[in-house]
Amino acid sequence: MLIAKLEQVIRDVPDFPKPGIVFKDITPILQDPALCTEIVDAFAEQLAGTAIDRVAGIESRGFLFGLMLANRLNVPFVPIRKQGKLPYKTVSESYKLEYGQATIEVHEDAFPAGSRILIHDDLLATGGTVVAASKLIEKLGGTVAGFSFVISLAFLHGEGRLTRFSDKIVSLIRY
Repeated sequence: MLIAKLEQVIRDVPDFPKPGIVFKDITPILQDPALCTEIVDAFAEQLAGTAIDRVAGIESRGFLFGLMLANRLNVPFVPIRKQGKLPYKTVSESYKLEYGQATIEVHEDAFPAGSRILIHDDLLATGGTVVAASKLIEKLGGTVAGFSFVISLAFLHGEGRLTRFSDKIVSLIRY
């Protein structure tokens, strides 16, 4: 039922951000508060029994459901942002993109060593950003408890890059 609802509202935007890419736009989901609640409920249900001390959301769409999920799980939320966007001392990780390189950061005091962190983003494609986020978690002495995504582009095989950090991977809809 949830998958059917998501299929109806996730919008395909051709040639964005560049020609040949079909962007999966989740912003129509945000127009439906009941659907947003249903999404958070589905994540909480699929993550039941997973020990999670914090939820880390990846900028920027990972903040949307990541914060709601952290609140539902009654754990703190940690923002992982693009380089230069966090005001305090940070730890960074660079990674390759198909068109260059990017760097993400987290505050150096985002969580205590030994914390179990769920990494959340709206969409899993090739996994490059999520792998970099996982490395950030490990740099600070945390462990990756799992991953959660609204959408997974299974044909890009991003999940295969994540299993070295955790085999708990929740995606609500796969394309």
